[in-house]
Amino acid sequence: MLAFLPAPVRGIIASLLLGLNTLMCCTPLFIVSLFKLCLPFPAAQRLTDELMRHIHEAWISNNKGWMNLVGRTHWQVEGLRGLDYQHSYLVTSNHQSWVDILVLQYVLNRRIRPLKFFLKHVLIWVPVIGLAWWALGFPFMKRYSKAYLAKHPEKQGKDLETTRRTCARLRGKPTAIFNFAEGTRFTQAKHIEQQSPFQHLLKPKAGGIAFVLDAMGEQLQSIINVTLHYPDGAPGFWDVLCGRMTRVAVHIQELAIPEEFLGKSYDQDDAYRLAFQQWINRLWEEKDQHLTQLHRQR
Repeated sequence: MLAFLPAPVRGIIASLLLGLNTLMCCTPLFIVSLFKLCLPFPAAQRLTDELMRHIHEAWISNNKGWMNLVGRTHWQVEGLRGLDYQHSYLVTSNHQSWVDILVLQYVLNRRIRPLKFFLKHVLIWVPVIGLAWWALGFPFMKRYSKAYLAKHPEKQGKDLETTRRTCARLRGKPTAIFNFAEGTRFTQAKHIEQQSPFQHLLKPKAGGIAFVLDAMGEQLQSIINVTLHYPDGAPGFWDVLCGRMTRVAVHIQELAIPEEFLGKSYDQDDAYRLAFQQWINRLWEEKDQHLTQLHRQR
């Protein structure tokens, strides 16, 4: 609708709309979260959770609005049929760009529950949005280097404890836990540094997905395996604000969780850990082949 305006002008308008949307949604979110803290009764907790979920979904819907306003993106989406809003899912995807989360929210909003993804602990200090993530129950995790763990072995397994505590709070509630299996965005430099065996992907890290299955596998309906592709190159966040994200391909594959992966301990069962890593690698091989086909169609 605003395509006639210069891209920088659209970027400024979209930035203002994003900021206004965030402030408008965060204000009631913080008020509800205070009631949640002050009223630790089951009925009150259920009510505040419902209210915060609707606020979260409204924020995403409003973002979809300004994305459609400033740009003319062609969306090629496959696999949405069959997803159930009342079910719990573990969602994973390849990681191409900073805007992947916006794309996933755009496509999956109100199809399944709002995505909850694991965040680095330092992100809690991001103004406004960090507090919003905390209020919505997003898990914040501290990442320890191997060198640090060698000096402080007592910190070993802390991320797993955080995963289990978070998942325990979600038991009995339809939810969608999200994890970027690669752990970081794809770049050619990272691809070379890793010596990745895949053409379009980094090596997947099976631990994050396995820990969620360990903590709440029996509650999950299935795994949603998403493949993201930007035919005209991965856009940056400013590109999205300026309406320059022209084409997006999103392929959604719902996978049954193998029964042999339920009720197992990834960090203690060596045979299970190897089998799970091999399974994730096979998924990534198929994803890489699919991305190769998509690149050929440009």
